Amino acid sequence: MATVSDSRLQQQPSQKDAADQNFDYMFKLLIIGNSSVGKTSFLFRYADDSFTSAFVSTVGIDFKDTAGQERYRTITTAYYRGAMGFLLMYDITNQDSFSAVQDWATQIKTYSWDNAQVILVGNKCDLEDDRLIPTEDSQRLADELGFQFFEASAKDNINVKQVFERLVDVICEKMNETMEGDGSPVANHKDPNLQDSPAEGHSSCAC
Repeated sequence: MATVSDSRLQQQPSQKDAADQNFDYMFKLLIIGNSSVGKTSFLFRYADDSFTSAFVSTVGIDFKDTAGQERYRTITTAYYRGAMGFLLMYDITNQDSFSAVQDWATQIKTYSWDNAQVILVGNKCDLEDDRLIPTEDSQRLADELGFQFFEASAKDNINVKQVFERLVDVICEKMNETMEGDGSPVANHKDPNLQDSPAEGHSSCAC
């Protein structure tokens, strides 16, 4: 089993900021994957449009990260509850991180909602000369798992915004399907407590 790595929530606004924001829905999103695949860099590229290669393994920064050690497993798995979407990330230059994708997918299936949406992300596509994971192999695995797939680069800002936007799109699509079917909310509707109860039913779609 691969070493358990960071699980990341989307940045949580302060109480004052949250009160000032006008939103219809709030989704809990996690970025998971082995240590050093670039999760922190990917998140900071999206949130702040910044990049640094100086990140170290993170424990409990503003995004409620947990680091890649086994002793944090119980904390990490607690974050899975109520998550609407996952970015399952590996490093295209690291075979171990790709080999661990199946294990991470199993954790998602075990600890999250049945209808949680997942996108497989091959990070560091700027390092083409160091590539160990062919794009075709990644696409094949994504198809087998029922996930959508992107290659991306936090460093060169390739597909970062697109990945997050696509994940939100598929969550909204699933939310609309569920609400049309039984009227049950599957995301926060101006209430962070709504997302802690799994939606009824099971969907084979995990795109």
